[in-house]
Amino acid sequence: MRGKKVALSAARKLVVDWTRLQVPSVPVQRVVDLSKVIAARAELVEPPQWSALFTKAYGLVSAEMPALRRAYVKLPRPHLYEYPVSVASFVLERVYRDEHIVLTILIRAPETTPITKIADAIRRTKTEPVQDIRSFRKISSLARLPTPLRRGVLFLALNLGRQRVNYFGTFGISVYSELGAESLHPLSPLTAILNYGVIGDDGKATVRIIYDHRVLDGADVARALKRLEERINDDIVNELQALGTANVSKPHGAC
Repeated sequence: MRGKKVALSAARKLVVDWTRLQVPSVPVQRVVDLSKVIAARAELVEPPQWSALFTKAYGLVSAEMPALRRAYVKLPRPHLYEYPVSVASFVLERVYRDEHIVLTILIRAPETTPITKIADAIRRTKTEPVQDIRSFRKISSLARLPTPLRRGVLFLALNLGRQRVNYFGTFGISVYSELGAESLHPLSPLTAILNYGVIGDDGKATVRIIYDHRVLDGADVARALKRLEERINDDIVNELQALGTANVSKPHGAC
């Protein structure tokens, strides 16, 4: 059967490069009850995205568990590098020149960032013109490099401890649940990728962490997921309720 060749776009070349850097990763999952969070979100006129809530919750857990802020790096020799705060690498999809492309934004210290600011950063990246997004411009510059040079830059950025976090963060969050689907084992060179499935009518969802086994063990991740459920039903619910109270007490017509 005769078909046709489809050239790799710049964005697709970077995806190919990214998959070459995958690590020995393992998924661990837990069914989490989100009923309290659902109730707290329902009280808000503009509730933050679920992804913003999970980003902050994971940041809070990372603040408690230093192992979640570590990365395996190879230069100058293989070792683990621990960062003082977490940095979320949030993955989302945009359409650019009739092609669906993947963009990432970095959210520094989500554990101390108000949920509203995390939500605003995600919302802006989803709505601003693609060419105005800083991460898109950086990706475009990298994609234009010759393949050997582009892959060399990626390798160095991932394996120099002090620089790695500035480009890739400490953990990733990639979610398809709004499309009615979930990824079981996304590939990534990051220490951990967080995702969650469709939230059921009973308020429960499967939350999953795919982790680099060179950095973490399964028991560590299982404990992190348990703590994540606790933090999202405590700290996150409290912050959402505070937002609702602030909105109710705001004078009519106030900005």
